Amino acid sequence: MLAIVHACAVIGIDGQIVEVETDFNPRGNLPNFTIVGLPDSAVRESRERVRASIKNSGLQFPNKTYVVNLSPADLPKQGPAYDLGIAIGVLAATDQAPMGALEKSLFVGELSLDGSVRHVKGVMAMAMAAAAQGLETIFVPADDANEAALVENITVIPVASLGQLIEHLYNLQPIPRHTIDLSALDADESLPAGLTDFADIKGQETAKRALEIAAAGNHNLRMSGPPGSGKTLLARAIPGILPHLSLAEALEVTRIYSVADMLPLDQPLMRLRPFRAPHHTISQAGMVGGGSVPRPGEVTLAHRGVLFLDEVNEQSQHTLEALRQPIEDRIVTISRAKGSLTFPANFLLVMAHNPCPCGYFGDSVRACTCTPTMIARYQAKLSGPLLDRIDIHLDVPRVQFDKLLNPARAETSAEVRRRVESARARQTKRLQGTGLFANADMNVGEIQALCIMSADATQMFNIAIRRMNLSARSYHRVLKLSRTIADLAESDLIEIAHVAEAIQYRPKQGDA
Repeated sequence: MLAIVHACAVIGIDGQIVEVETDFNPRGNLPNFTIVGLPDSAVRESRERVRASIKNSGLQFPNKTYVVNLSPADLPKQGPAYDLGIAIGVLAATDQAPMGALEKSLFVGELSLDGSVRHVKGVMAMAMAAAAQGLETIFVPADDANEAALVENITVIPVASLGQLIEHLYNLQPIPRHTIDLSALDADESLPAGLTDFADIKGQETAKRALEIAAAGNHNLRMSGPPGSGKTLLARAIPGILPHLSLAEALEVTRIYSVADMLPLDQPLMRLRPFRAPHHTISQAGMVGGGSVPRPGEVTLAHRGVLFLDEVNEQSQHTLEALRQPIEDRIVTISRAKGSLTFPANFLLVMAHNPCPCGYFGDSVRACTCTPTMIARYQAKLSGPLLDRIDIHLDVPRVQFDKLLNPARAETSAEVRRRVESARARQTKRLQGTGLFANADMNVGEIQALCIMSADATQMFNIAIRRMNLSARSYHRVLKLSRTIADLAESDLIEIAHVAEAIQYRPKQGDA
């Protein structure tokens, strides 16, 4: 007897429906259980999990011949998420589950030997694929029900055990549909643990202003300064002034973290922007993604959030140069022999480094002990094409002791965030219909149409371009930065003061 059940594979961060075709032959001479369709080791081992879970759930597992085909057969199948679909296929083929109840349904979950259904990764991507394919119901582990319920237009049934699922399919003890109240998942206004409040940062008013501009327009930022000047502290304050994720952005980020299996079970929806700070020894694959079957890297995990690279000069040259495409295109494409996958990578890049190996080149107090050759070699680790993709280049000087000893608290992150949110609201209105979220996302067409300058600002900008020998990319980045500064000033027109401030954030010639 043949039974067909729907399961789902996760390719990149997208789900793809898989048909689990189970053929049961009660007249087979030798007991056999075969799984075909490019299964990996975890899928092949599901034979033993399925057999034990069916028996331990009080159901029958006839010791005959079974052939399970996972279609499409040319798609690699990985992980234990097919266990529940295979088990239901076996039970339906042996007349222990109603065939009619399996139509328009998707079954996802790992089985333990006692029949309980365990958590699997990527449930949100699977639910989205099911809804897109017109399936009506998805059966998921109870631990993953909140995550699946974030997807609209599909009924989510939480399953605790295989026996409970069979009773539901026969309508003996129906499992209630699981729903979730998105309004109850609003982000907490308090600052998350591990992040810095602007009020606790003494001095560095110029740097704080640059961070506010970067947050308002999602502009990339590079900080250079001596050790102990507060570069890392400033970077860890950025998430506190970023606007909260919109629902569309939150669903994007949640899907990525679901596939990466980094979503907390008690937090089905990501409401705070990611802050990723990988160690400088990270590999290129760890940064941009990789593997025989490509998986998301740090640039994708930082999507809609912050990617902080501390001691960036100590990073591998190949790793840094691999950032060029995601910085420019907001996506990263990984090509392997088994195929090519594209991951989202729209992040705010923050770099921090010392100006030289000893760290005190240009410091007002301590003398630098490095030779000119050492300084040039150290600064050359950041290539010109990479630096050209950074919007804000900032020198962070050492903090004066009188400011450190001043007990007065500065402006809080919440106050700065309100200005940033106001600027983002102006951008959202201006960019409506373009699919863009912030000024830094604008392409050449949007820049020409939306970055309108006054006559004085245009004249000054033209003079600066010629004197600073800006590249075409730098020209557009200064325009986008000027537009963000104007948004913070609540100005519809880019004025001369906005252009002047934006130009100040370009690196001086010979500055790394």
